[in-house]
Amino acid sequence: MSWVSLLLTAWSSRAPSLLLVVMVSRDVGLRVGLERVQTSMCSRWGSPIEESSQGQDGDIVIGGLFTLHYKTPDLDIDFVKPPHYNPCTGLQIEPLMSMYAMEFALEEINSNPSLLPGVRLSYRILDSCGRHPWALLGALSLVGGDSSTCNSMAVLPSSHSVPVIIDGDASRSAMILSRTLAPLFIPMISYLASCPCLSDRRQYPNFFRTIPSDIYQAKAMARLAIRFNWSWIGAVLSDDDYGRLAIQVFEEEIRESGVCVEFSEILRRETIKEDAIRVATTIQHSTARVILIFTWYTDVEELFLQLAKINVTDRQFLASEAWSTSSDLLHNVALTKVASGVLGVAIRSAGIPGFEQFLRRLHPSDRPGDFFLREFWEKEFGCSLSTTQPKATPLSRSDSSTKTNISTASHANRFPLAASIPLCSGRETLEGVQNSFTDTSHLRAAYNAYLAVYAAAHGLHSLLLCPDDGSSPTDNSSTCSPPYNITPKELLEHLNMVNFTTPHGERFFFEGADIPAVYDLVNWKTTPDGSLDIFTIGRLVGSYIHLNESAIQWSTGSTQVPISVCSESCPPGTRRANRKGEPVCCFDCIPCADGEVSNETGSHQCKRCPIEFWSNPGHTACIPCKVDFLSFNETMGMVLTTAAVSGAAVTTAVFVVFLHHRHTPVVRANNSELSFLLLLSLKLCFLCALVFIGRPSVWSCRLQQAAFGISFVLCVSCLQVKTIVVLAAFRSARPGGGGLMKWFGTSQQRGSVCFYTCIQVVICVIWLSLSPPTPHRDLGFQGSKVNLQCAMSSVVGFAVVLGYIGFLACLCLLLAFLARKLPDNFNEAKFITFSMLIFCAVWVAFVPAYISSPGKYSVAVEIFAILASSYGLLLCIFAPKCFIILLRPERNTKKHLMGR
Repeated sequence: MSWVSLLLTAWSSRAPSLLLVVMVSRDVGLRVGLERVQTSMCSRWGSPIEESSQGQDGDIVIGGLFTLHYKTPDLDIDFVKPPHYNPCTGLQIEPLMSMYAMEFALEEINSNPSLLPGVRLSYRILDSCGRHPWALLGALSLVGGDSSTCNSMAVLPSSHSVPVIIDGDASRSAMILSRTLAPLFIPMISYLASCPCLSDRRQYPNFFRTIPSDIYQAKAMARLAIRFNWSWIGAVLSDDDYGRLAIQVFEEEIRESGVCVEFSEILRRETIKEDAIRVATTIQHSTARVILIFTWYTDVEELFLQLAKINVTDRQFLASEAWSTSSDLLHNVALTKVASGVLGVAIRSAGIPGFEQFLRRLHPSDRPGDFFLREFWEKEFGCSLSTTQPKATPLSRSDSSTKTNISTASHANRFPLAASIPLCSGRETLEGVQNSFTDTSHLRAAYNAYLAVYAAAHGLHSLLLCPDDGSSPTDNSSTCSPPYNITPKELLEHLNMVNFTTPHGERFFFEGADIPAVYDLVNWKTTPDGSLDIFTIGRLVGSYIHLNESAIQWSTGSTQVPISVCSESCPPGTRRANRKGEPVCCFDCIPCADGEVSNETGSHQCKRCPIEFWSNPGHTACIPCKVDFLSFNETMGMVLTTAAVSGAAVTTAVFVVFLHHRHTPVVRANNSELSFLLLLSLKLCFLCALVFIGRPSVWSCRLQQAAFGISFVLCVSCLQVKTIVVLAAFRSARPGGGGLMKWFGTSQQRGSVCFYTCIQVVICVIWLSLSPPTPHRDLGFQGSKVNLQCAMSSVVGFAVVLGYIGFLACLCLLLAFLARKLPDNFNEAKFITFSMLIFCAVWVAFVPAYISSPGKYSVAVEIFAILASSYGLLLCIFAPKCFIILLRPERNTKKHLMGR
């Protein structure tokens, strides 16, 4: 099998590779091989190129591949003759302007004496129609020279193969062409292929571009979504690397920012009608109000038409550079309501001085072989050019002698003449015509094509430039050779080092395959006449966005930023709780727990307040905790204070009554001195309760426990001595017991009370000396309050104090119980028994209640126990006596007391 057959087989299988060509072909062999491939393809499929090309002669030919038509032709298969493609239709204005920008740049370069002096650049331009096989066929035709075309292009010498190709196809075609031409070292400069994958110099070493990588525009759209708090976005993508890689970069950029993509719908050019209906229905039922669209303007047009039919006009669209400046969309009245407010990333705009005049001077009579101009002319002026018409006012062209007269025999096939369309008069002119073709105020793709030509020219200039006379001799055999002998490999090396300033003062250089990223941010606004127009509202330079937000007109027609969220942002004081099985952008708002705050909108977590701080009622800020203690001003403090003061007052009243009736039998019968001491101790018990109320301090903490312990020991000691005296008095009345009372005289009674009390005093002194209670801030259960209370540094000390009181109380209860039935009209022992039962019951219940009560309530429990036991003693012991003294004075006699 010959190498030509191998090449044909590889190309037909849509896996183009010219590695085999490089292995065996050089110069003539390569050109002959490409010619055979081209001839074979033309004979099998017809020639899409022969009616979609134009050229010009010169020293060096620069190739151009442009997607000038977008409607893919049908394949004519009738099974009678070999299949044949019909011509493409649907001429696109922007690619047409880019093609003429290439021609204009070549004219400027040829007239520039300082750039490529003595060398005339020419061009050969082919229409790929947006089809990858046709783009590859065109590239092979350009590389192989004009003898490899299908019957029609024989105007250039066969040796004039192009050393560089200016490509205007999409990224997929650029990848195919770059991989195919890389083994031949033929450089490609694209002004539209923006796929990030093309930056890989190992896979695409011969690829250059004058448009930034899509990474930057995808990141810019992600930053816009984050900037405007759009967390719920829909995406519509083209079914190719342009769409898929863009959404991949977009999702990577928003991954950590809380932005979600609700849906990703695909638009396929082959089934655009059905896909547009499906995607429009998805958008209609979506809750996302912001829709990201990464596809071609022809697909967007069909989608917008479907949206207009179902009256979906409230969506905010984010446009990629592929359609953000489409004049076809802007001027389509049916899309005005749907497309109003579009915010997009656009190829940076620039002006080319003289280009507008160049376009307005174009006329079919000057360019008989320019099929694209003929098609545009017939569409613009609504007439037919099938018969050549003379110009009424012909314009001279300096380079008219170099124009190539290309056969127009196929014109009838591409533009069939309808009887209703008149012939052009020849007086038609673009002078004074205002349309998107002649509007050069904001050139974008055309300017990139213009830069691509200048980049190629400067690479050629560097390659062909000889050193100045007098310089050191070097090997200049390659750089000083004639233009016809240059090799693509040498040009490729020089393109990598291109660094120049454009005629308009812009510095241009390649960073690998790319140029520094610069984009315009544009907005589609409704003008006073109701039409749409494009306004530049910012610029993206590298990764920085400069945006004038106040100049944006949104899809709502106002300057208010639209809202697009799955769930409304959680207000301060709440946190986000993700819904199970749903994206992270769909959540519920949960109030922060007590002691936690969130002071930002959309918080993911609530923050715990520092120690001694608590959340405010709205859980939006931490405020200092309120210092809480049992104060005199609160209700509970007032009640306890009243009870304590009342007890002390009653005790004082009883003391006064007893003092006034101190000589009566009732007062004297039971040791009046101990009764007065008992009343004094009870008064101290009532008053010591007041020490527990109020803000704790170092001295109040020490005093309250000491006062409590000593007062109750004094009280219980008096009762115990009273009980012992009663028992001793009755024992002494028995035979042989007369000497018992001498051990319980007045001095002994005083000494006993003093002894018992001194033991408690010693315990308190030791406790308070070693580990006294101190004021302590306790957060406790109520975190909003700091409980200020006296903390027991030594629980053992408090337990000993309380245990000693309990021991004396139990002993007193036992003795009183034994003496309760002694014969006497007024046996005080039974009253002591009742009082000690109440006393012991109160303090037994006190222990668990004290331990389980939080904060100030533990203090209240202790005060209640003090007051309850004190009132119990006061009422049980002194109430009966006061009743007799005040209400039954006839019973307050010795006779009555000695009745039994």
